[in-house]
Amino acid sequence: MDQLTELGYYALSRHPVTPSELAAEARFADEIGLGTGFVSERFNIKDAAALCGALAGATENLGIATAATNHNTRHPIVTATMGATLSELSAGRFALGLGRGITPQWQILGLPLVTGAGLRDITGLLRRLWTGEMVIGHDGPAGSYPLLNLGVTLDPPPPILLVTMSPRTLELAGEIADGVVLHTYFSDDATRRAVAHVRGAAERAGRDPASIRIWSVVATVGDHLDETDRLRRLYGRLATYLQGYPDQLMAANAWDPTDLERVRATAAFSGARGPIDATATADELADLAAVIPNAWVAHSATGSPSDCAKTVAAQFDLGVDSVILHGATPTELAPVVSAYRDIRPDRAIGLPANPGRVPS
Repeated sequence: MDQLTELGYYALSRHPVTPSELAAEARFADEIGLGTGFVSERFNIKDAAALCGALAGATENLGIATAATNHNTRHPIVTATMGATLSELSAGRFALGLGRGITPQWQILGLPLVTGAGLRDITGLLRRLWTGEMVIGHDGPAGSYPLLNLGVTLDPPPPILLVTMSPRTLELAGEIADGVVLHTYFSDDATRRAVAHVRGAAERAGRDPASIRIWSVVATVGDHLDETDRLRRLYGRLATYLQGYPDQLMAANAWDPTDLERVRATAAFSGARGPIDATATADELADLAAVIPNAWVAHSATGSPSDCAKTVAAQFDLGVDSVILHGATPTELAPVVSAYRDIRPDRAIGLPANPGRVPS
């Protein structure tokens, strides 16, 4: 079965998280031809390095990427070692996805905030280390280090992705990154704008705009799931994002703030006992669904497997190179993937298995 290198999924994307399910999930993803397994990191039982290592060991074809981890939680030599090890372990299938994270979390943990300057600095540092350079006396936004050296040379080194939705970081990605991962619940217009930010910045920096692989992220919640599960994954997940970083998501989509206030007034939001998608009751989810504007979820992949596949395929008309089917396991995605094969766009064919690379 041909590998659909343009499609990906998020590993362990549901609550509760059960890491022991990761390997079987990944093997099935490989079996049905999904292209990449993405790992989002959480400071509980979702350590990115461990999970990516498990993905590499469990599969032979699947691309692997963090989306995202954060460079401020590890010393640069540890991050470089992680990327180098996973690249070698996976025979070149790994890409390192970095993001800014959530500012209040860094403040609570006592960690430095992630800035654009820091992302630019760490990207340059990692690439120097992966080419075998001994870095002496580094002093920059990513920190001050007397000596950094891996003692190995990677050829080629792992690609670096930036995971973001803000215009400034999208433009930074166009300047320095190998790939970009966008965010779930982007409208079509938001996706087009994001692509324009990346490609325009790349051109201004003297880079080939087509050399940056852009992944959109589409909530994929088909009718083959039960009703409460659909509400949890479509509306509960969106509400959880609005708990963590409402300003960024609202701005990216140009959504009306008065609608957000109505969402915040729901029992699921005002009485939240943790992440809404993990803790809300069926009644609370139904209330959320009644209040969240339809336009906020209209660009998600919903309905029959065929309907979901059409939404996924339409993403390529927005200028992206690849699509992550978010919020469902490979087993749940199987009928969507099957339907997608029947309408696979020609322009989506031929991408490398590594999620941070484009055809040479």
